[in-house]
Amino acid sequence: MTAKKTTQRQGFKTNEYIVYPAHGVGQIMAIEEQEVAGAKLELFVINFVKDKMTLRVPTAKVAAVGMRKLAEGSLVKRALETLKGRARIKRTMWSRRAQEYEAKINSGDIVAIAEVVRDLFRSESQPEQSYSERQLYEAALDRLSREIAAVQHVTETEAVKEIEAALAKGPRRGPKPAADADAEAGEEAVEEEAA
Repeated sequence: MTAKKTTQRQGFKTNEYIVYPAHGVGQIMAIEEQEVAGAKLELFVINFVKDKMTLRVPTAKVAAVGMRKLAEGSLVKRALETLKGRARIKRTMWSRRAQEYEAKINSGDIVAIAEVVRDLFRSESQPEQSYSERQLYEAALDRLSREIAAVQHVTETEAVKEIEAALAKGPRRGPKPAADADAEAGEEAVEEEAA
């Protein structure tokens, strides 16, 4: 009986921080049993402090909803490297792009979320973002910083600083002297091989 229960829980434990795709980082507060329509159901009670929300997820459904453990350090490193890359903006209508960004944010995939932060980031010297761009950027930044903070045991503010430092290392979208662009391309190639 105990072995079956543990496999159903997919290795998740009480007090552990997890990532729930639609809401970001949460903490498993308890594992409780409820009787629903005559059947016993085991549930994870997950608290999302920032959203002041508690979610009850059947342990058997965690895979289906995409709940996962916090990213490994190596994956966080990949996300931070992604931030340093060149923004890839498709030339499609904003509504279509916005949907794609939204899907990436809600995928729970830390690297996909980092791509949204990178693509929507604006430095001081760049034109203002539209309201909807800003909203999506903030949402992606929030998800990314919360997970990095939880993985590295730092505050969200420190995580945001780390994200902004990585973004600052990325190529800016302004015109660039040709020599600089070549040197940068060379550096990126070296980094890829080392990874």
